[in-house]
Amino acid sequence: MTAMAPGESHRVGHRHGSEFGHGSGSRPGSASAQADRRWLLAALAVILSFMVGEVIAGLLANSLALLSDAGHMLTDATALLVAVIASRIAERPAKGAYTFGFARADALSGQANGITLVLLAVWFTVEAIRRLIDPPNAAGGVIVIVAGIGIAVNVLATTLAARADRRSLNVRGAVAHLVNDLWAFVATFVAGIVIMVTDWTRADAVASLVVAALMTVTGARLIRDAGRVFLEAAPTGMDPMLIGSELAAFRGVAQIHDLHVWELAAGEAALSAHVLVDRVDDCHLIGDAMRTQLADDHGIDHVTLQIDHVSNSADEHCADSHGPVHSTGTAAAG
Repeated sequence: MTAMAPGESHRVGHRHGSEFGHGSGSRPGSASAQADRRWLLAALAVILSFMVGEVIAGLLANSLALLSDAGHMLTDATALLVAVIASRIAERPAKGAYTFGFARADALSGQANGITLVLLAVWFTVEAIRRLIDPPNAAGGVIVIVAGIGIAVNVLATTLAARADRRSLNVRGAVAHLVNDLWAFVATFVAGIVIMVTDWTRADAVASLVVAALMTVTGARLIRDAGRVFLEAAPTGMDPMLIGSELAAFRGVAQIHDLHVWELAAGEAALSAHVLVDRVDDCHLIGDAMRTQLADDHGIDHVTLQIDHVSNSADEHCADSHGPVHSTGTAAAG
């Protein structure tokens, strides 16, 4: 291709059509997405079946630890159900005003799971402190039996849910609920043994505090990860400065600016940039090479590049640029 007139530009994009906004792991209507939902629904059935029995046992044993576990299992069930619903919504294609599609329903679900965990942790902490001050009687034997069954049930449910696509924030949120519940049952099991051996009923409240601490940490992480998606931060482990330097090092590239790297949804990165190239170089070849390197080295498949030839008025291109400007002149490698 011959060089174009100074200042003339090419916009080089990666077309997704109706797939815009969906990760490669779960395309709309794909067998992968349907399999994910089957695993989540299987885990949901296991949790619901056990939760009813645990509520009854917790009331009979007067155990806050068992009741808090049951309350956590209710959030497990809700998280799994929301994950299934969010998966269906995220499959809807981009259309109308929703040009990015609905993939961020995944992040909404993940954030909701995180907030729920933190709120429950606050409630369990307050109630546990109250019971530390005025401990009620608790049936250690019942606690041990129910907690032991709960450990087995949560191992099964976690194994089922973990088979779904873990790049999804709502799947990660659902699995996080189950893993926390598993540790909660372990703590409750230990508390039951302590009560049976020593008759120290405060162990039940201590176990609840351990569960609350785990819930707080996991919930905060989910809220943070969802926040990164909503604030359009670069994916964790991806350095925009390094990417900008790599693109600026292509032969014929004079400058890279307005470089943006963000997540369309958890696990799916997108990039856009304004590229200035020398007047004698082929815009299309440079754009193709950049897209190939971004996909191969960084896993970025959704790339939109505006490529302009350098002119005497090139400074006008970045007079109001966003972020750092990457410039290496006509680098020797590409």
